[in-house]
Amino acid sequence: MSERRKTPPGDAGVRVRNVQAGDLEAVIAIDAEVTRLRKPDYWAEIHRRYGSGRRQQRFFLVAEAGDGIAGYVIGEVRDWEFGSPRCGWVFAISVRPGARLAGVGSRLLEAICAGFRGLGVTKVRTLLARDNHLVLSFFRSQGMMAAPFIPLELDLGQA
Repeated sequence: MSERRKTPPGDAGVRVRNVQAGDLEAVIAIDAEVTRLRKPDYWAEIHRRYGSGRRQQRFFLVAEAGDGIAGYVIGEVRDWEFGSPRCGWVFAISVRPGARLAGVGSRLLEAICAGFRGLGVTKVRTLLARDNHLVLSFFRSQGMMAAPFIPLELDLGQA
């Protein structure tokens, strides 16, 4: 990542740590508040793959602030997908709406990037919907910019 703005001073009470099984309900609630969809089976599988057992190149982190979990970030180190040298991928980041603008997202991104750096990674990437202006603004404020890849898709229609 290029230069990022400094973390806002209001985040002194934010602690980022590895997810625990007891955090899953809070993660599900944050996701449901943001997406308006409750997906407990999806999150159970994500926790199984990224939050427990062997996590050598996988990260599922939560931010604790005040009275509980304020946000989460999930990602992993991938090698040579799409011809890309080893890099970190952030595939989910979310902050409870009431906890936004307090540095929680910045702390989460900093923590996962520190994990990537610890594995020798020098680049981090993500994908997001073109019309997701909130998340796009967040990532840009952290110094991220357009990557040299173009996402393509094909609608397979109804099965």
